[in-house]
Amino acid sequence: MEDLERLYKTHYAAVVRFLYRKIWDADRAEDLAQEVFIRAMAHQPDKPRAWIFAVAANLARDEARAAIRRRKHLVLLKDDPVPLSTPEPSAEEAVEHDERWAQVTGALAALTERDREVLLLWDAGLSYPEIAAQTGLAVGAVGTTLARARKRLTEAYDRTEYQADAARS
Repeated sequence: MEDLERLYKTHYAAVVRFLYRKIWDADRAEDLAQEVFIRAMAHQPDKPRAWIFAVAANLARDEARAAIRRRKHLVLLKDDPVPLSTPEPSAEEAVEHDERWAQVTGALAALTERDREVLLLWDAGLSYPEIAAQTGLAVGAVGTTLARARKRLTEAYDRTEYQADAARS
């Protein structure tokens, strides 16, 4: 038990940083780090430092998969928080925003699961080797797949924009 306490004090901050760099959510990184040490207490691994980082990587991978399912990390339209002094958007601006958001959602839905996954992992801040590990692609294929996925996303978005313009006419 004393070894686990020392392990926690020595490595907790590094595990949180490691997780944060994978999932980009500080609160969630802390929650996952707690989970890592709870599991360490239950398993009492022989090589605890390597074990906690392996478990942290697995938890981060699971978190990335959950984020992909929720499509939470890809933000194509940046909406800055509206300062209190800024007036509410007009009805026309709100409709335009909603239409654009629908186009982005439609464009994402038009992609293959692989394209969507690679884009979301890249947007979540994962490196090419991490994306390769998550998707089963070769590291050398990640860049090509990502470039093609971006192109397909742009083309799908342009198609939805063209269709929306045609519907308005």
